[in-house]
Amino acid sequence: MDVLVTNPLVTQLNTALHSIVTDARLTISPLPNLNLQLWLIDPSTMQRQFSPQETQRLLHKPPYWCFCWASGLALAQWILANPESVAGKRIIDVGAGSGIVALAAKYAGARVAVACDLDPLALQACRANAALNQLELSYSQDLFSETEPYDILFAADVLYDADNLPLVQRFPEFAKHIIVADSRQRDFQHPLLRKTATLYGETLPDLAEPEEFRQVSLYHAKASR
Repeated sequence: MDVLVTNPLVTQLNTALHSIVTDARLTISPLPNLNLQLWLIDPSTMQRQFSPQETQRLLHKPPYWCFCWASGLALAQWILANPESVAGKRIIDVGAGSGIVALAAKYAGARVAVACDLDPLALQACRANAALNQLELSYSQDLFSETEPYDILFAADVLYDADNLPLVQRFPEFAKHIIVADSRQRDFQHPLLRKTATLYGETLPDLAEPEEFRQVSLYHAKASR
């Protein structure tokens, strides 16, 4: 059973969800193979058919931040299995969504972990999830406002949209190393990125995605600076 929701951030996020799907709410959700939990959309919300108005609102501004996507989950699990990769380092999680990657890095010993997302609601979700896990994150709404270089830039689920590729090309401007996780592209080719592993992930709550979207490609790159 969920604890009584007293966090004003969660109240605001629930209000935002209600404006899209009338009976939606956030619930505390444990994550597999991680000692972390997130405020995610209650799966019972998705067991009914959405109205045409709700469907339109979902398509217009999807609340990505109330899901833990397969690539983010798999990357978080990889970080906690390889804590030496982030221990004592400054990291930034671009397109943070729920903040799961930044949270995993901080939990694994990152000195500074920044959740970066253009969506103000996503950053609110990151703050709520940081409070839930008693972890301290920093926040940024604009990658291009960052002036201090990071040791690692993480990005999960950014390759699905071709409009993001120019952004990927500029990642080396902001960090010494780049690590990208993606479950939507198959055999992705990019001069910056080298595939190093295939991980398994799942989206939570379960969206009954095909098996191919549970295979998460992990890419590494080293900045040329």
